[in-house]
Amino acid sequence: METRLLEYFVTVADERNVTAAAARLFAAQSTVSAGLASLERDLGVRLFERSTKFVRPTAAGDALLPLARVLLADLDALRGVASESGTGVRGLVRIGTFAGLRVIDLPEILARLRRTHPLVDVRVTVSTTGSRGLFDELDRDRLDLALTALPPASGAVSRHLASFPYMAVLPEAHPLARVDGPVALADLADDDWIDVLPGFGNRVQLDRELDRLGIARHVLAEVGELAAVPEYVAAGLGVAVIPDVVPTTGCRVRPVADDLPPWTVSLTVGAAAVHRRHVQAVVEAIHAPG
Repeated sequence: METRLLEYFVTVADERNVTAAAARLFAAQSTVSAGLASLERDLGVRLFERSTKFVRPTAAGDALLPLARVLLADLDALRGVASESGTGVRGLVRIGTFAGLRVIDLPEILARLRRTHPLVDVRVTVSTTGSRGLFDELDRDRLDLALTALPPASGAVSRHLASFPYMAVLPEAHPLARVDGPVALADLADDDWIDVLPGFGNRVQLDRELDRLGIARHVLAEVGELAAVPEYVAAGLGVAVIPDVVPTTGCRVRPVADDLPPWTVSLTVGAAAVHRRHVQAVVEAIHAPG
């Protein structure tokens, strides 16, 4: 039995879609379909129920899926041990990060990694769906590591990287722009707001705090990058409360009077990648002093 056939099986089960699984595997859809058919003949059971609307595991597929995952994990561990005892740590590490932000100097970190582990390759992708989207990618084993700003779930492991306080960002013409001192969230309740999309860690945290305070707001514009929020505020479209991590040219910035916990960024390792040696090499490089 070929290992790649088990990879097809697990990936299609995760995606519930052969086309999406093929894209994730960088394979042709026909190749994946043919591989599944070959695996089903080899095992003597149907692994999936298929229709024009869905692909889902049969009872036999559900029973065999955990075993296939264990086999692939064991094989990955075997390759890791072999590589360390041979030519060094090797493998591809998939990293997810935020759009438009440099919370850590990832290019410099990866340059250092390249010098110490030249056989480790890295693929960096940017999330357009925030921390919740990154957790979903980790859960599906589409990513090995991600920068996240929400508590981990589903067996993922997080380590703290940095924390930033929240700030109120106001247009120059706002009545509170020239007022010294902190701004309370309640003082902004009647304004139009600019924010990131639901699912981003800072949006989730702020929404929870506003709900706790009983404050309803009108979000005029939702943008896909935290770094873009001040641009909309500077144009006079609304106010924002965001972490103090992005430039705010053309805006007035005030501390937030409310006791908001800081925006905390962590490096999260997916449950499936925790024991992969080449992934741990990247984790160590990120956490190593400058």
